[in-house]
Amino acid sequence: TGEQIEVATKWGVFEEIYCTKDETFNFLEDVLDEVLELFPSEYIHIGGDEAPKIRWKTCDDCQNRIKSEGLKDEHELQSYFISRIEKYLNSKGRQIIGWDEILEGGLAPNATVMSWRGFDGAIEAAKQHHNVILTPGSHCYFDHYQSENKDEPIAIGGFLPLEKVYSLNPIPEELTEEEAKYVLGAQGNVWTEYMSNSKKVEYMVFPRILALSEVIWSNSEQKNYQDFVSRVENFHKRLDALDINYANHLFEIEGELVSTENKVAYQMETASQGKTIRYTLDGSEPTVNSEVYKNAIPITNSVNLKARVFDAEEKLGTAFSQDINFHKAVGATITINKELNKSYSGSGAEGLINGISGSDTRYGDKEWLGFSGEDLEITIDLGEEMEINSIETRFHNGNGQWIYAPKQIQLSLDDNDFETFDLPKSDLLLVNKKLNSNKKGRVIHLRVPNYGVIPEGKQGAGHKAWTFIDEIIIN
Repeated sequence: TGEQIEVATKWGVFEEIYCTKDETFNFLEDVLDEVLELFPSEYIHIGGDEAPKIRWKTCDDCQNRIKSEGLKDEHELQSYFISRIEKYLNSKGRQIIGWDEILEGGLAPNATVMSWRGFDGAIEAAKQHHNVILTPGSHCYFDHYQSENKDEPIAIGGFLPLEKVYSLNPIPEELTEEEAKYVLGAQGNVWTEYMSNSKKVEYMVFPRILALSEVIWSNSEQKNYQDFVSRVENFHKRLDALDINYANHLFEIEGELVSTENKVAYQMETASQGKTIRYTLDGSEPTVNSEVYKNAIPITNSVNLKARVFDAEEKLGTAFSQDINFHKAVGATITINKELNKSYSGSGAEGLINGISGSDTRYGDKEWLGFSGEDLEITIDLGEEMEINSIETRFHNGNGQWIYAPKQIQLSLDDNDFETFDLPKSDLLLVNKKLNSNKKGRVIHLRVPNYGVIPEGKQGAGHKAWTFIDEIIIN
C-alpha cells in the first residue's frame, strides 16, 4: 500500500504482509544474512503461516508478479514467495522449515513442513516425499491448560492433559512404511504470551515434555501410560533437586458417565496406582471416612459428586468435583452425520448427552466435540415419546483459535419440518441457545451449519471455521 505500518504490540493476524516486489526480497535476504551469521543451524524456520491475501489482491506489484511468473492466483504467489526464499537459503547451504500453510499453492522443492493445524499437513507433505515435523495443537501446544482444576494459572485456552500428550502417534497411520521415513519427529510448542517468567514456563512444560519425549523415541507397542506415570512420580525427586517448578496432576481424578443396559453409572480412576478414591454425592468434601470408590456409581438423578485421592489417611492432590445433570437425553441413543475429528473427539458422540457440561474455558476437554468446517446433523432417540419442554446447548466461540459459534441452528421433532433459530453475533467466549418446545416427541433432529469462512483480518482468515459443541440438554 505504500503506507508506513507500525510494529504490532499484540498478537493476531494482520493483512499487511510482505509485498512481492524485488525490494522486499532484497530486504529479506539482507536480514537472513545476519540470521545465518548468528545461527549456524542446518535449518532456518521461515514461518509462512496465517498470511491473508487481501493486500496482494489489490496490490499492482503483486498482481504484476502473478502475471509475469505465470501464476494462477495469490495461493501460488505464496508458493512463489516461499520457493524464492528457499532458493536463497539453499544457496547458502541451509534448508527451510515452514508451517503447514506453505503447502498452499504448491510446496517449495526442498521444504520441511511443520504441521500445527492437525495431522493433514504432515500426511500431505510426507506423501509428496518432503520431511515433516508433527506439532499438532491438539497434542503439542504446551501453552494450553493441563488440568481442569479451577485454580490452574491462567493460560491462552484449550486443554492438553498429560495423558493426551502421551496418546500422540508421531507416525500417522495414513502413511506407508516408505512415507513414514519422512517424519523427522515431533515438537512441543511453548508460546509465552501468558507466561511472565521462567518458573511459569517450567510449570507449563513439565511433565508434558517427558510424555512427548517418550512417545517420540518409543515404538507404539511399547507405550504404557500407567507405567509412565509411575516413573514420572519417581522422577519428581530429580525435578525437585533441580528446583524445577513442575506441575503435579498425577493424583487428580478422571471420571466419565457410562451407559449399560438402559442404566447409567459414573466411573472414576486416578493415574497413580495403589491409592484410594473416596467420594460423596451431596456436594460435601470427601474425608477419610467417606465412601471408598470400588465400582462405577449408579446415577438415577442429578448429583454433585466430589471425590479425592487418599494414601491411607493422607489427602493427595486436589478435590475432584463433577455436577451431573440427569436430563431426559442422558443414556439415550445419539448419532452424528460426520465422523468425529480425531483431535477433538471428546467422549464420543455420547458425550453430548451424558449429563456433563464441558469446561467454560477449555474447549479441548472430554466434553466438547470439535468439527473442522463441517455442517452437522445430530439425531437423538429418547427411546419413547416424551414431553419436551426445552432443548439447550452451547457453542465455543474462541475466534483466536479459529473457533466460531454457528450463525443459526435448526430443530425438528419429525425430521420433516425444521424450525430455524438464529444465534446472536457475540464476542463472548461461549454462546448459549435454549429452544422452548412444549411438544411431545421421541426423536430430535438438530442441524448445526458451520459458521463458514473466517473473515479477512482474523486469525485463520480464508479457512473454514471450527465448530465446538457442548452438552445438549433436554428437559
